[in-house]
Amino acid sequence: MLVAADKFKGSLTAVEVAERVTAGLRRVLPDLEVEALPVADGGDGTVAAAVAAGFERREVRVAGPLGDEVTAAFALREGTAVVEMAEASGLQRLPAGVFAPLTASTYGSGELLRAALDAGARTIVFGVGGSATTDGGAGMLSALGARFLDAAGEPVPPGGGGLAELATADLSGLDPRLAEIELVLASDVDNPLTGPKGAPAVYGPQKGASPEDVAALDSALAHFAKVLQAPAGPKAAEYAASPGAGAAGGIGYGALLLGARFRPGIEVMLDVLGFAPALDRADLVITGEGSLDEQTLHGKAPAGVAAAARAADKDVVAVCGRLALPPQTLGRAGFRRAYPLTDAEPDVAKCIAEAGPILERVAERIAKDFLT
Repeated sequence: MLVAADKFKGSLTAVEVAERVTAGLRRVLPDLEVEALPVADGGDGTVAAAVAAGFERREVRVAGPLGDEVTAAFALREGTAVVEMAEASGLQRLPAGVFAPLTASTYGSGELLRAALDAGARTIVFGVGGSATTDGGAGMLSALGARFLDAAGEPVPPGGGGLAELATADLSGLDPRLAEIELVLASDVDNPLTGPKGAPAVYGPQKGASPEDVAALDSALAHFAKVLQAPAGPKAAEYAASPGAGAAGGIGYGALLLGARFRPGIEVMLDVLGFAPALDRADLVITGEGSLDEQTLHGKAPAGVAAAARAADKDVVAVCGRLALPPQTLGRAGFRRAYPLTDAEPDVAKCIAEAGPILERVAERIAKDFLT
């Protein structure tokens, strides 16, 4: 039995989901062998999943999205680092109710990457998602040695809004170690940098951007990419249109400029976490996340787990807080069945507040349906 689930956002971490599912299964079958492999798709929770899989947690003080210092973590094992941009530049780093769509910076994410280099990483998996920022990765690049100057030769203000003042970009000071490592951009988002499907238009509103802010950010990021053609050449425009450039407020674009290779986040994480050998040992796989819906099917962790398990001819069932997919769609995605908490407890507020005990009851049902 393999439990490979993502977090239930706002209720349970991926590690807690695995613990609760295991407890419920063992109420029915006390001697059941259960292997837990918490998973993530590159967004928030990615470092925690790596640590649960045996990576060492490293902490470092870096700049938060508003410039204040925060303690952020990355994970390290045998020369491979897992860096999660949300640890430094995520929405959770903003004070409650505060948004800063024009000024939030990814500088701390660059500091995290530098810390991974300092720790000796030869491969860096850069998980992006859950960002508070829309600066095209300019802050990250600055932390790694790039310079972005206005017409007076002064550094432009932090955040995507400040890029409207950009006159010259200098990439010559970028950390030379970046050329010697493998950098993998891990994301479930394949948006370009700008335009109707770009970072500001699609994700700006959830970071507090008004329609006017979205227009300003889109214009500023387009200008950013244009100015970068001087130091970076034609690839500056090519990368701006590439899948993944718009990930996490455009930090994907900055990562591509650093030579990153874009891969779907869940594919990368399953490789890094050692999912294939764990799958070989399993008869049944339980995966899941807070809401199983259309978004799940577009690169989220449970869909990746289901696809890999189906390819290995293993049965997969899902647990979730809320289910918004019909049985036929679940079947096509590789799920035998899904078990939402709302089947055990119709009160949604109670499901969120008491997700752990309710999930244990759901796991008991799975054990009775599939294992007895």
